[in-house]
Amino acid sequence: MEAKPIIAGISHGDINGVGYEVIIKTLMDPMINDLCVPVVYGSPKVAAYHRKALNINNFSFNNIRSADEANHRKANMINCLDDNIRVELGKSTPQGGEAALASLERALDDLKAGKINVLVTGPIDKNNIQSEKFSFKGHTEYLRAKAGADDVLMLMVSENMRIGFATGHLPLRKVPEAITHDLIVRKLKLLNHSLIADFAIRKPRIAILGLNPHAGENSLLGSEEIEVIIPAIRQAEKEGIMVFGPFPSDGFFGAGSFARFDGILSMYHDQGLSPFKALSFDSGVNYTAGLPFIRTSPVHGTAFPIAGKGEASESSFRQALFLACTIYRNRQMHAEITKNPLRHQDIEIHADKVDELPPELFNTEPSL
Repeated sequence: MEAKPIIAGISHGDINGVGYEVIIKTLMDPMINDLCVPVVYGSPKVAAYHRKALNINNFSFNNIRSADEANHRKANMINCLDDNIRVELGKSTPQGGEAALASLERALDDLKAGKINVLVTGPIDKNNIQSEKFSFKGHTEYLRAKAGADDVLMLMVSENMRIGFATGHLPLRKVPEAITHDLIVRKLKLLNHSLIADFAIRKPRIAILGLNPHAGENSLLGSEEIEVIIPAIRQAEKEGIMVFGPFPSDGFFGAGSFARFDGILSMYHDQGLSPFKALSFDSGVNYTAGLPFIRTSPVHGTAFPIAGKGEASESSFRQALFLACTIYRNRQMHAEITKNPLRHQDIEIHADKVDELPPELFNTEPSL
């Protein structure tokens, strides 16, 4: 039986940034329709404005009222904005924030209703989107609240690295007190489960980074590694997670050790993001693990200084779309293979019955 097409919802992000540019450049490739059915939550007027600014004449959206009407061979758009919306390329404006939120809300409603299968979010301005409806530090915190998820993990993904963060959008001075035994164990569990269910890695190997320089140097440069991180590692090991470390982050990335692991847990935002973007900025993807639905986004922001100039690379956005669809298929496969697991059978052998068992059962010589 032929698999159903993946309906990929796309929120347009800030209308004054590069969101429309990377979306349009990605969807101009007709091969995208072999991967999924794109549904952009945005504005035909704003899209036309960006196409004109970018001098793109050979592309247009199929305008629809509902995701149910999506044409499976075209890039579709649902209008979420008033036609009086004003585009001011390269500027952070209140209207830009309102438009970003309107798109995100409509896409999330359809995601929850099952009208779309995955969500790819365009970059937002974390300042101008703030309102009574959105009082969060970013997409990750907003989606966690809307989904009612107990916990989530911001996970940066590229071809050679998957790195999560024990703490996310948190001021650096608050990080040490936030790093607790329970937090680390919880994040390791999230990462391990995501690597298995979302990335189809059967027995993932996870590296954990230290908090302090040189991973504390046996408490000379800080005691968090010995007092908090290592006990958390031991707890995770007891729960069947293969985790190694803590590693000093400079040598870990400098020597290329990251390539030996399926996943990495860093202690704070810039500790993981700086090497990740240095190595994978153009093709990296931001994925939110732990949500009941699938959400990805490009790793870059609104890039206001180059908005409308045709200079933005669509590679990260394209990879975000690819990854969302891959994870969707992986989750389907994981659900299928774990649906009816074999029941564990406890075999009890009484001492007086041992003589009745076949002798080959006790043969411990290796077979050739």
